[in-house]
Amino acid sequence: MTPQLLRTSFTDLVGVRHPVVQTGMGWVSGPRLVTGTANAGGLGILAGATMTVDQLEQAILEVKSRTDQPFGVNLRADAGDAGERCDLLIRHGVKVASFALAPKPELIGRLKDAGVVVMPSIGAARHAVKVAGWGADAVMMQGGEGGGHTGPVPTTLLLPSVLDALHDAGADIPVVAAGGFFDGRGLAAALSYGAAAVGMGTRFLLTRDSTVPQQVKELYLTTDLTGTVVTTKVDGMPHRMLRTPFVEEVEAASALRRFGAAVRRTRRFKQESGMSWLRLARDGRAMRTAQGRTLAQLALAANTPTLLRAALVEGDTGAGILASGQVVGVIDDVPSCEEVVDRIVAGAVEELGRASRCMV
Repeated sequence: MTPQLLRTSFTDLVGVRHPVVQTGMGWVSGPRLVTGTANAGGLGILAGATMTVDQLEQAILEVKSRTDQPFGVNLRADAGDAGERCDLLIRHGVKVASFALAPKPELIGRLKDAGVVVMPSIGAARHAVKVAGWGADAVMMQGGEGGGHTGPVPTTLLLPSVLDALHDAGADIPVVAAGGFFDGRGLAAALSYGAAAVGMGTRFLLTRDSTVPQQVKELYLTTDLTGTVVTTKVDGMPHRMLRTPFVEEVEAASALRRFGAAVRRTRRFKQESGMSWLRLARDGRAMRTAQGRTLAQLALAANTPTLLRAALVEGDTGAGILASGQVVGVIDDVPSCEEVVDRIVAGAVEELGRASRCMV
């Protein structure tokens, strides 16, 4: 176990040893992965959005039984039961609330009053300034190299724009950089830009602590740098995933065929999640308001939970989607979370030391 070698505003804020975050990947970031990351000194984040409220509470309790280190939970701010889920975090003393979409100021205030660190994810500098003005304690920005829902701007351009915008607005909050990180060189580069930590998804998916089936991990390991694609055909939003025959089939399918599949998967998701049609409709309306999605895009969005689960939980790569960052093309092993965190931190220290020796 590596002692603290890099102290940043993020490690101070959250109380972790290392400026490394394991992101809240749906169906992947469960108790075992989060615990592995937390015990390694990083911040593990539970993927609460793909769990029912009861499942989320059980997952939180399981993590707490396996580690005394800080961890976080990822939530959907536009979910109809977001308030109930936040109550869980407060009641069980979860350290960090991570949001894929910006929570309203009232929700941020409620969490902060209870001592919970609020960290929304953002994809543009103006969004970082907005949530900072609402009281967010930190932000995670993801560049276009990242997996899952992503934007068009690469990390090397998005990160400095976010940092500059926050500085100009007088918002002194930590920025976690995500999208394209997998080793110590990346952490050193992010810290040199001015970030306070890095967030990684694909790198942690490909660890022994991840519960993703082995045959799926092997598929990731055989993928090269050109093996991912960003498509809007799965759920109506830009989504980076492995380029598989199934994804190519979805890309080529007609709009009517995709809509029919979306309706069938909505019914399946309703059955698996225990959600009522009324709750689904309310969540859909919230998504439409918050994200500006059309009704057709909302229907497509129902694909995501069941398609991700089919591949990442059930191991059916022929009927599921595999969210992935572009770094999949440069990852060739499946270590433990502790090994990942230790070597990234040690590597970053070495690179920062080497860079300092270039000074005259």
